[in-house]
Amino acid sequence: MNREAMMQAVRAQGSEPWDIVIIGGGATGAGVAVDAATRGYKTLLVEREDFGKGTSSRSTKLVHGGVRYLEQGNISLVMEALKERGLLRANAPHLVHDMPFVVPNYEWWEAPFYGIGMKVYDLLATKYSFGKSRILSREETLQRLPTIAQEGLRGGVVYHDGQFDDTRLLTHLVMTAADHGATVLNYCSAVELLRGDDGFLNGIVVEDRESGERIRVQAKCVVNATGIFTDETRRMAEPAATTMVSPSQGIHLVLEKSFLRAETAIMVPRTSDGRVLFAIPWHGHTVVGTTDTPIDAPSYEPLPLEEEIAFVLDTAGEYLSRKPTREDILSIYVGIRPLVKAAGGDGNKTSSLSRDHTIHIDGSGLLTIVGGKWTTYRHMAEDTVNHAATLGHLPDAPCTTATLRVHGWSDAQDLGELLVYGADAAGVRALADASPELAEKLHPALPYLAAEIVWAAREEMSRTLDDALSRRTRALLLNARAAIAIAPKVAELMAKELGRDEAWKREQVDAFKTLAQQYLPQ
Repeated sequence: MNREAMMQAVRAQGSEPWDIVIIGGGATGAGVAVDAATRGYKTLLVEREDFGKGTSSRSTKLVHGGVRYLEQGNISLVMEALKERGLLRANAPHLVHDMPFVVPNYEWWEAPFYGIGMKVYDLLATKYSFGKSRILSREETLQRLPTIAQEGLRGGVVYHDGQFDDTRLLTHLVMTAADHGATVLNYCSAVELLRGDDGFLNGIVVEDRESGERIRVQAKCVVNATGIFTDETRRMAEPAATTMVSPSQGIHLVLEKSFLRAETAIMVPRTSDGRVLFAIPWHGHTVVGTTDTPIDAPSYEPLPLEEEIAFVLDTAGEYLSRKPTREDILSIYVGIRPLVKAAGGDGNKTSSLSRDHTIHIDGSGLLTIVGGKWTTYRHMAEDTVNHAATLGHLPDAPCTTATLRVHGWSDAQDLGELLVYGADAAGVRALADASPELAEKLHPALPYLAAEIVWAAREEMSRTLDDALSRRTRALLLNARAAIAIAPKVAELMAKELGRDEAWKREQVDAFKTLAQQYLPQ
């Protein structure tokens, strides 16, 4: 993908309307762009920051049906998510894989209770199953989880779900959309919604945030897929629009691999205050989370609350033989869920709000898609494009994404740390092989090669250090101190690739260091 070529495509379209214009470049927006482009619709996606800058890069890294939604009785959501989980593994096997989870049992009733629940989970998965659940003895539980707290341990229940790298999948979804003819732009804001003489939306004004250029873009249908900023976008069309989103904040602590020392995850279905806790192996580290805290307003860089950090550390300490402390935290990342507000519900209990998605069409014709979760992005996109085609009077075209291979599709498992690139791993490796400098690891505590930074800038529209170190690689999320240490080197690599000067490098390093400090305990 080349950003200047994408901008030129917008200019070249002139006054000819796009079939579908999508505002928002997270999982939902990218999914809509893939679906629309593969149906043959002329598609434009604009994102005012980087792709996945918000919620879509800050998930628990799970592709899952949702065990706790089963407990809530939301069978339809669980079945939908389990099906989508299976489709996603088939369509992106280089990014989605099976992850066994163990629910440790310390009370006599937990084995039969959770054992039965997981059998229902297996049943709902049907042909999309990732593996059968079963009850484990104490010895089997310790074999799978050698660092589990042993006092009082009776055994466990093992079940299977999926794991992925969220923004690596997002990057490949954006590339999939581009492969099928969509125009996709990061750092391009929708600054105004345009109306025709009949009062209905017929386009937007976009601003290239790098050059300041503004372009009027005509559209047959405008889709609002801005996640946590849904209401902000809706009020561009309808200033008096009622609030749809009830934001909820979750935090994740990243620790050394030694805290889990296994390729099996821990799931605690009910903590002291009713929330769920996961401890998951991810990219050679241990991720522990998450919380579910109502907040007043969304932001791109939410900060963890001290009580959230203490809750996760204390709860993890109850289940791990080595109790983690603040000094053990390598990074803290925080995500905000765009939950759909419950009419007349308890706004202080977001854990009870539905994870189903909602499609809303306001009086101006703006189509909003909000809610849902990463696992169901494809189904959400299909539903959205079906509505958009009707709203925009587009020719009927079937959805093909259920069997569409995501960019980079590869079933090879011998790519080592480049596995997440799938078929693109050969391109990254070629860069590394061509230059000893690019073949070097950026930092001994991180798995990334210098070649990956050049690839990100050249092929994946990485424009800033934050893009390269937070989302194209996951350096900031894995180890904030290490990411700070390599920032000057990464700025040098990017400046050379993008044609930036010394002032740009200094600004980028300073801005990134300030950002990265927020990922460390204060």
